[in-house]
Amino acid sequence: MTNKSPNRLLWPVKLISFLLFYIWEVILSNFKVAYDVLTPTHHMKPGFIAIPLADLTDRQVLVLANLITMTPGTLSLDISSDRGTLYLHAMYVPDVEALRHQIIHVYQRKIMEVF
Repeated sequence: MTNKSPNRLLWPVKLISFLLFYIWEVILSNFKVAYDVLTPTHHMKPGFIAIPLADLTDRQVLVLANLITMTPGTLSLDISSDRGTLYLHAMYVPDVEALRHQIIHVYQRKIMEVF
């Protein structure tokens, strides 16, 4: 019997799943930005959003901020002094709450599983 926990055994699978998820997000974002640049009508609705960072470690906050910044159309701007809020800018914000929900319930959840 090994002394590895089940979580440690599943970590490589979760990491690969996360990387595939993120690559897909980058591809979709690239197409969205490219389409907007190449067509005469702009579909941008830029905005600033505050994302709560409850229960994230420093490493998880770093990963989240970098992933947001590396995704075309979004940029991490700042973290509040109490380290409780991440501020970001996005090119496409038709619904602030929907974007906030996606980052909290999809990105943060996946990051917490892996990191």
